[in-house]
Amino acid sequence: MTDAKYLKRTIVKEEIESNYLNEKRTLRVYLPPGYQAWISYPVVYCQDGEDFFNFGRVATLANQLILDEELEPFIIVGVEVDKKVRTSEYSPVGERHQSYVQFFAHELIPYIEGKYPIRSDLDSRILAGDSLGGSVSVHIALQYPNLFQNVISLSGAYYPDSQSIIAAEPDLSWLRLYMIVGLQEDVVVTDHGTFDFVTFNRDTRDIFLARSASVHYLERDGQHVWGFWQQYIPDTLKHFLK
Repeated sequence: MTDAKYLKRTIVKEEIESNYLNEKRTLRVYLPPGYQAWISYPVVYCQDGEDFFNFGRVATLANQLILDEELEPFIIVGVEVDKKVRTSEYSPVGERHQSYVQFFAHELIPYIEGKYPIRSDLDSRILAGDSLGGSVSVHIALQYPNLFQNVISLSGAYYPDSQSIIAAEPDLSWLRLYMIVGLQEDVVVTDHGTFDFVTFNRDTRDIFLARSASVHYLERDGQHVWGFWQQYIPDTLKHFLK
């Protein structure tokens, strides 16, 4: 992964004004090798955008997949978040949650699709997130199934509130998920308590399956850190972009 060709990445910084959030939000947009404005591309929208690019190395991994494994070129949009309000935006019971979800659907998507040659079909849009970013990706899809049906969930934070919302859905046959959790995530210390993310993910997988969602589920040795998640980003992308 030290080859210089993987490090020649085109990443554009954008700033979008949000009426729902009453602020500007920074975006990082990865454009694939050979990018042409007249070609349409699939897109991956990442929560915790700064972390996906800095710690997940998602742009470098995307270059490797496109250049070496001939994966179809795609665009990545990393949506940055202020860590001080992250839980408020990502948790379904957070004060800013609904505003964030509406920002995503009604402002972010039109902005990106108006500026970049993004395909608008459901198969070409993917949501990705780690921890609370994984669960908020599910909540966005649940509220806007006309926009999203593909979700990458890296150790999703499926607390009881999230599980109840998912369980209230009678039919999730339209939803496709790639879920992975580390076996050493059974004691995860967060800013609001210590939790068993392995059980959270197992139970939530079962809720999804009982409602006919398509779930690719993995448990591997790993902790609740980017060093674990980064290893599996290529497989998650190939799962949806093959």
